[in-house]
Amino acid sequence: MRLVARPVGVPADECFELAEVDLPDPADGQLLVHNRYISVDPYMRGRMTDAKSYVPPFELGKAMEGGAIGEVVASASPDFAAGDLVIHNLGWRDLALVPAGGARKIEPTPGVSPSAHLGVLGMPGLTAYVGLLDIAEMKPGDTVFISGAAGAVGSVAGQIAKARGAARVVGSAGTPTKVAWLRENGFDAAFDYHDGPVRKLLKEAAPDGIDVYFDNVGGDHLEAAISALKPFGRAALCGAISSYNATEPPAGPNNLSLAVGKRLTLRGFIVTDHGRRMKDYLPEMAGWLREGTVRWQETVVDGLENATGAFRGLLAGENLGKMVVRLNG
Repeated sequence: MRLVARPVGVPADECFELAEVDLPDPADGQLLVHNRYISVDPYMRGRMTDAKSYVPPFELGKAMEGGAIGEVVASASPDFAAGDLVIHNLGWRDLALVPAGGARKIEPTPGVSPSAHLGVLGMPGLTAYVGLLDIAEMKPGDTVFISGAAGAVGSVAGQIAKARGAARVVGSAGTPTKVAWLRENGFDAAFDYHDGPVRKLLKEAAPDGIDVYFDNVGGDHLEAAISALKPFGRAALCGAISSYNATEPPAGPNNLSLAVGKRLTLRGFIVTDHGRRMKDYLPEMAGWLREGTVRWQETVVDGLENATGAFRGLLAGENLGKMVVRLNG
């Protein structure tokens, strides 16, 4: 799947092209990988725009990139063999020629789909872990608010907060079904942000205020959290999906001055700066999964030809948990 035009607003079908190309046999140090699952993630919307960011934009006329799980078909590296299951970053295609240094072998886990390594056992899970514990410095007894809490990152962050001793965890989501799912998965309170002003709904869910905010949404959610944060509160700024398709610059929170008097810490972060934490995260999360402390959910769309629709659905909040695309064949 290639990007052929820079989208304005919601990415339209005309911005993409499904192309067929011939691939050579793998050269020395390469793997030919048959992708089984590919990831669509909110950050990819930024890469479709030709603007300076922490990661280069997708190149027009070339296949896009993103997390993928696949099976090695042929290997020209002594470190991998045909049949190995690997995670790599050349998604958005059925077959990929992957540098061996850009692939990591994953071992099958009984009862767990390999696609979990694109979600709860992968980048989104690590994002939740790092954002909550390292960036926001959540402590046992804290009250935590997570926006976009039914997504791949937010759903894991809320359950980690409970597992690590948060006194109260509040989540926002976009449908009654998602709100019910959050409550089933250990959130103490959850609300549908369509039901009224977020500031009012958050006040009802956390009447004594919050210590930690994990921001996936930005906009009115960030503004509400600034009002609700207690003195010396901490916010991990992970994303602002509410503005990703905006055609005009979004307005900033109109109460940002409260951050001074409350002595708040509002800290942005990029998970790729924290890869070293994966060695700590995976064993702890594996234990939580075995115990049933953390539950994970996927929304699966079939076929590379439907990947762009899955991506738009992700931006519109149609997913419950991690959105993945399962490839045919």
